[in-house]
Amino acid sequence: MGKVSSKIFDLKGKAVGKVRLPVVFKTPIRPDVIRRAVVAIQSHRFQPQGRDIFAGKRTTAESRGVGFGASRVPRVKGGGQRAALSPGTVGGRAAHPPVAEKKIERKIPRKEMRLALRSAVAATASKEIVASRGHVIDDVPDFPLIVVDKIQGLKKTRDVKEAFIQVGVWPDVYRVRESKKIRAGRGKRRGRRMKQAVGPLLVITENEGVVEAAGNVPGVDIVTVDDLNVELLAPGTHPGRLTIWTSSAFERLDKLFGGG
Repeated sequence: MGKVSSKIFDLKGKAVGKVRLPVVFKTPIRPDVIRRAVVAIQSHRFQPQGRDIFAGKRTTAESRGVGFGASRVPRVKGGGQRAALSPGTVGGRAAHPPVAEKKIERKIPRKEMRLALRSAVAATASKEIVASRGHVIDDVPDFPLIVVDKIQGLKKTRDVKEAFIQVGVWPDVYRVRESKKIRAGRGKRRGRRMKQAVGPLLVITENEGVVEAAGNVPGVDIVTVDDLNVELLAPGTHPGRLTIWTSSAFERLDKLFGGG
């Protein structure tokens, strides 16, 4: 990356200073490593599922053997010719049902997770990568986008909206609002009826009211810089989320990721 510094903007969208780019932004962008890290994080939210070991076996069905001019599948006693128990029959048990012992958690080395996080942070400074995710960035004045710490103290949703308009990220929030739709498929019956796009991420050092103020702004996530993870920076395994850094959070990146 050719840049060595980035502008700091106030809540009116005016440049009020400059800050040196932390060395973490020189990390090569590694979509492959980011994908492995995000999948590993997601896998820890999966719930193990299995089946009752007696499912489909609570029956009187028994095979009569050979010599009766009929197939040898187990049949229910007193039930005429109705088959049961055997996996290959209508009404039989499942052949290979899910088992709770299946290993569903993905693990990756700690150093690889660290590389993925550094790479995801670096991707937020690339205008091309952010645009390729589908974010609306026509009005965003600079990448990475840094604003004054005053944004952390906003306590009204209208103040957050005004600040987002001034720094050029509100069109992306509008895109998220327009993207809301009913999910196609059975998921709509299972507690995930609606789908919507992912909007901007605001990285802060301390919550002074902005988390509550932005709670109703669609698509916006707020996280402290100490709690950053790869999935927030690269939702759906795709790096380059539109990210707003507070100046204090931006300066803390050197301490978190060091100079190497």
